[in-house]
Amino acid sequence: MSDAAKPSFKDNMMKWIGKFSGSRFVRAIMSAGYAIISFSIIGSVFLILTVITQVITAKGFVDLYNSTLGRFSDVYQAIYNATMGIIALIFGGTFAYSYADIYKKEEKLNLDPLNAVFLAFMGLFITVAQFSFKGGIAHFLVDNKNGIIAGYATSTSGITRIGATGIFTAIIVSWVAVQIYRFCIKHNWRIAMPASVPAGVSNSFSSLIPGFLIALVVAIADIILIALGTDIFEVLYIPFSFISNIVGTWWGVLIVFFLIGLLWWFGIHGATIISSFYQAITLSNLAANAAGAHHVFAGEFTNAFVFLGGSGATLGMALWMAFAAKSAQLKSLGKLEAIPALFNINEPILFGLPIVYNVYLFLPFLLAPMASSMVAYFAIATNLVPKIIVQQPWPTPIGLGGLAATTSWQGAVLSVVCAIVAFVIWYPFIKAYDRKLLKQEQEDTAKNAAANN
Repeated sequence: MSDAAKPSFKDNMMKWIGKFSGSRFVRAIMSAGYAIISFSIIGSVFLILTVITQVITAKGFVDLYNSTLGRFSDVYQAIYNATMGIIALIFGGTFAYSYADIYKKEEKLNLDPLNAVFLAFMGLFITVAQFSFKGGIAHFLVDNKNGIIAGYATSTSGITRIGATGIFTAIIVSWVAVQIYRFCIKHNWRIAMPASVPAGVSNSFSSLIPGFLIALVVAIADIILIALGTDIFEVLYIPFSFISNIVGTWWGVLIVFFLIGLLWWFGIHGATIISSFYQAITLSNLAANAAGAHHVFAGEFTNAFVFLGGSGATLGMALWMAFAAKSAQLKSLGKLEAIPALFNINEPILFGLPIVYNVYLFLPFLLAPMASSMVAYFAIATNLVPKIIVQQPWPTPIGLGGLAATTSWQGAVLSVVCAIVAFVIWYPFIKAYDRKLLKQEQEDTAKNAAANN
């Protein structure tokens, strides 16, 4: 094969990335990530009502609030518990449903996605209980000091292990549940019912054997680990904790945004793919922050301080294009993109400028969000700006996103500073690209004029 016929590095990378992003597991993870967005935002709104007197401390406001809306703060906490407090169930359940549905459609199997959800829940709840192992007997762990009542750890946010810290365990257990369910159906390990039996009844019995197998597999694994002084949840939390510690560092955050930018430049939706893996961590950190911890990379850190204008931190660049560009191409595209950019939407720029596969804009597309992420990281890490405790909607405009995320004016100022830092990096590159396009347009105009004469 000649060198010209060999696939290029770009082609090989595109093929690998496309295969990875199109895998069933990743597609199911992405569906679960989309599903929890609304719940996390709802929970955050009611969290604001719970902690607002810690943000606005003026005595007149505190007294007024406590005598009115503040009288129902425990109800607000209950709503928070019903969203963020069960986020592992929502994430794991949606993952199981989507994963089973993909297999059902692509392998033509008689899987019931709803059955997969309940099977996954059963497996997950086996891992939620905690045990002590004494005298060869497993007992429900009781530790009133640490809020463990009859084997279940609780806090003001509800049952601890079905909250954000349980998302990773929910993913693994749901994966196991769907694979066992799929295996049983694929090999016809099911209780056959007469054709006259209603479909709902038949489907319920089809999950009987998979259910027993899932219970046995999870329980046996848990028993072995309990005898060794730990359990499934604790073991599965180790890699989650390890990855969480990495993205809790400045260099870990840099890696995240480097990978997002690199994938986007190849035309792959890097933000969706990478966030589907770190979202469990940011949600866990958000819940921990609300409880008093201090994590920088939490909630919607990305859209509040980094991707202002969209992936690549293109807000300042889009506004410059609209009002200062000389080339007709950039000026018209800037006018089209200026308003969407305020809401962190920039597909017109990504594919219309384009940025994808554009070697002239590769460096700023990578460097601008990496730089703004570091500004935000150290501002929050050093307590110059309060930590993130609220999950704001990702399209929230610049300033308002930082204000909502940190419930502070400092957060609003930080988001503006981050946008300016990103634009400083973009400016020399987009200005040079504008000159290049303007020169090309002038040459084309001259050629057309000469041809007409």
